[in-house]
Amino acid sequence: MINIENLKFDEKGLIPAIVVDAISKEVLTLAYMNKESLQITMEKKLTCFWSRSRQKLWLKGETSGNYQHVVSITADCDNDALMVLVEPDGPACHTGEKSCFFNPVFENDELKEFSLNALMKLIEGRKINKTEGSYTTYLFEKGLDKILKKVGEECTEVIIAAKANDKKETIYEIADLCYHTLVLMIEQGISLEDIHKELSSRHVIDKKVKQEKMTK
Repeated sequence: MINIENLKFDEKGLIPAIVVDAISKEVLTLAYMNKESLQITMEKKLTCFWSRSRQKLWLKGETSGNYQHVVSITADCDNDALMVLVEPDGPACHTGEKSCFFNPVFENDELKEFSLNALMKLIEGRKINKTEGSYTTYLFEKGLDKILKKVGEECTEVIIAAKANDKKETIYEIADLCYHTLVLMIEQGISLEDIHKELSSRHVIDKKVKQEKMTK
């Protein structure tokens, strides 16, 4: 672990902190910390910044309730910038947007990055705004029973492909299963964050079990 004293703060005693959603990996905001706000951040496990406009400490969420629970803090190779992974309680931006970065400047369509979050938003959009000819919209219109039937069918297809040791087909069927599972999640009001938290809780339990076995 790097000591705070080894970090390189600028002439104003500040260091940039890039805040990233620990689950989606989306960049939420860029803020600044001084030694005091960084120490408060580590003690409270909540992001605390130095407001350059107000010239005072700023505990994120203190007035809005949108706290950012700190998962980890990592310095860059020069020790003059920080990446702060957080689990946010709400939007990071004062506009109400999840991230402060929502104004597109340029996007290379050929290299457009895929993400489960983007796919979830697309699927959710097909439910809210019905699109004629959309298979996803069709599933939502047919309802839960149809969605569950497709999830069951895709589970079977995964088993058949894997049993045949057909890697390419197994990948294809797993992708189909993932897609239909995401549709089910939207239908049931389940988010990727919900699944992440559940898996995280199991990781903690598994770690405790391993520790108990090692002490016996």
